[in-house]
Amino acid sequence: MLSLRGFWRRHRRKLYVTAGVLGSGYLLYKLYNAHRQRLADLDTELEHERDRNEELIKAQMQAHFENIQRIADTTTLPHAMQYLNSRIAEELDLSHLTDRLMQAKGQSTSAEKLELWDRLKILSFTRMVLSLWAMTILSLYIRVQVNILGRHLYIDTARGLGSSLLIEDADLIHRDDQQKFLASSDYLARYGMPALISNIQAAATEVLKGKQLRDSFNATVLHATVMQILDKFMSTGDPHHWVNYLMPEDARALELATAFSNDSTLLPDVTKFEQLMVETRAVISSAEFGSVADIALRAVVDTVIVDMGAQPGGVQLAKVLARVARMGPTVLEEPSKFIQIILNVPEVERFFTLIYSSMQIS
Repeated sequence: MLSLRGFWRRHRRKLYVTAGVLGSGYLLYKLYNAHRQRLADLDTELEHERDRNEELIKAQMQAHFENIQRIADTTTLPHAMQYLNSRIAEELDLSHLTDRLMQAKGQSTSAEKLELWDRLKILSFTRMVLSLWAMTILSLYIRVQVNILGRHLYIDTARGLGSSLLIEDADLIHRDDQQKFLASSDYLARYGMPALISNIQAAATEVLKGKQLRDSFNATVLHATVMQILDKFMSTGDPHHWVNYLMPEDARALELATAFSNDSTLLPDVTKFEQLMVETRAVISSAEFGSVADIALRAVVDTVIVDMGAQPGGVQLAKVLARVARMGPTVLEEPSKFIQIILNVPEVERFFTLIYSSMQIS
């Protein structure tokens, strides 16, 4: 007992220090564990929060994407198609030829009648193929526009308002630029029509020159003839010659396109309208757009030929011309059916999803 007391007296300070060190170490260990646990809990909470935000953003992106499509279907497209239909009717009015043929019965020579029939043949196919091409390409073009515009509005609003994604309340792209950009879809009907008619008519003339009015036309022959005219038209001239029917090309656009393609950084004085137009031209000039347009055109042609009700055994070309002439206006007066066919093509759906999500189109 005395030895224990002596030991305590001799080593009391060391024992206090040791006990203090051990106690402090234990306390620090407990504090460290608690801190580490809080950090782990915080990381888990942040991860869950990120997952919830990602899901919310995906849902908002999908809802906004669908809203953009509705804008195209209910507002932009109907106006553009109506104007396009009226312009084609003005430029390719066939009534004067049919009236002259009616008047020519018993009055004109066979050579004169044949010339009138030949002109009616070429212009009837020109009008139908022109309507098919213009309806298909313009519907794709407008959808490119609204998806590019929608993506800009969404991203600009998200950057400016943080988590608030109320596109309707934002005006980050000036409304004048928006309206000017969407109104440019009328360029085809307003300015591109003369050259487009001339080139499709030249293709129709080339394809139809060996086809006589007495030749038998069934669904297969009619389908092949329409596709030959389309292929002839699309393969004539520069690879992207048809882009200039849809939108203007000027020195300023070329300068911006060059800067954009080099480093994706536009010049400092570029307006939003100019940027939107440059991006649109880049998309519709791409190989992907050309491929999608070709697939969509073939789907529309397939449906049109079925709707025309061509007889399996075939009838003379002269009797087919009336149906060919009527089909052009029908395509533009009731475009919703054909536009839906275009949108149901998987490649088309995928293409516009990529545009909206801003993935690279080249």
